[in-house]
Amino acid sequence: MPKYIIEREIPGAGSLTAQDLQSISQKSCGILSEMGPKIQWVESYVTDNKVYCVYIAPDEATVRAHAEQGGFPANSVAAIKTMIDPTTAEG
Repeated sequence: MPKYIIEREIPGAGSLTAQDLQSISQKSCGILSEMGPKIQWVESYVTDNKVYCVYIAPDEATVRAHAEQGGFPANSVAAIKTMIDPTTAEG
């Protein structure tokens, strides 16, 4: 199943408390549970004003449906084509 990276513009995201992040995560997980196993949250990265999330889903529409149901912004959704890391240089 394809992986997607979602860019969420959330001003002040880097200042959210652990409790804020827990609440947001719980809401997201609740919606994912309702949507069924076809969509999975892999991980997220929080920066000063954005959150970047990696999801596994059948299509972009499913990712956007999750965002809409949760009231989360999904400013950009891109399909991940491949992943590279330092071992890629080893050929």
